[in-house]
Amino acid sequence: MRVKQISIFLENRAGRLDQVCELLGRRKINIRALSLADTSDFGILRLIVNKPDEAYEALHKANFTTRFTEVVAVEIPDKPGGLASVLKIFREANLNVEYLYAFVEKRKEGAVVIFRLEEIDRAIGILQQKGINLLTGEEVYKL
Repeated sequence: MRVKQISIFLENRAGRLDQVCELLGRRKINIRALSLADTSDFGILRLIVNKPDEAYEALHKANFTTRFTEVVAVEIPDKPGGLASVLKIFREANLNVEYLYAFVEKRKEGAVVIFRLEEIDRAIGILQQKGINLLTGEEVYKL
């Protein structure tokens, strides 16, 4: 139920994001979801890709500061209040969401949201108990 996310530290300067995307493109690695948070000096690019191990190795060899982070991909009803219903589960379990972002593709009738949580194992167990559909890494990488 864990998904490998690649986090990349990027200097906030022209062309740096392009270098990452170009490198992945040359290696036929497809970006499935991404999030970019920045400050005036640097940014953190978070990626879900179809070939996470290969992407990590290529970025690392190209001298990008890169690390894996484990996240959870949750299928949420694609309707008003769908996200709130899952966030309520976390609130009631006193689980902190560090960040989240939406996935590029829908799965069946649901939207896919990526969550980074403080207690990932506990979160997975609670979501499973509540009948929430979690995607495996393999399912996410193939979307």
